[in-house]
Amino acid sequence: MKIVRPLEEHLPSFMAALEQGWSPDTTRGPEAAAEALEVVRRDPAKFLERAVDREAAGDPVKLPDGSVVPRIPGYNHWMWDGEFCGTIGFRWQPGGAALLPHVLGHIGYAVVPWKRRKGYATEALRQLLPIVAQEGLPYVEITCDPSNEPSIKVIETNGGVLIERFTKPAQFGGNPGLRYRIHFQEVA
Repeated sequence: MKIVRPLEEHLPSFMAALEQGWSPDTTRGPEAAAEALEVVRRDPAKFLERAVDREAAGDPVKLPDGSVVPRIPGYNHWMWDGEFCGTIGFRWQPGGAALLPHVLGHIGYAVVPWKRRKGYATEALRQLLPIVAQEGLPYVEITCDPSNEPSIKVIETNGGVLIERFTKPAQFGGNPGLRYRIHFQEVA
């Protein structure tokens, strides 16, 4: 498995995953999957172009509570083993490592159900970290639910250190969360 920049040749496999009910948005689920499928069908070239959005020119981001916030810079990669396996993305706030309160972490990932438990998320994060390190941040933060043992393992295997237990903002339901930090000198 390798991470790849989304290309036109990958779109049919990505769309098939969406059509099977998988969602790249782990908080909004099927609604986000339907929206992504609509965007891809309407303008595939624009969808692919926005996979790398360093200027935050894309559409605003819809949060789980339905509120809408401005996009921040970011880019996405797809997990690929000959077919689409999932997504891993990076987002940041220009000027430093701090994030806006409604942005839970720098990195998010989601693996299609039929490819889980193969180590793909762990490997995708391992491959993404050197790319992200080139952005000049001293560290990245990744959050997950306390009950998400597979995600905890992915993060810790890649050098993540638990820095806090926190309550997610109201837009995300106010549920408990774990915040991990990965310093780049640790992944060099």
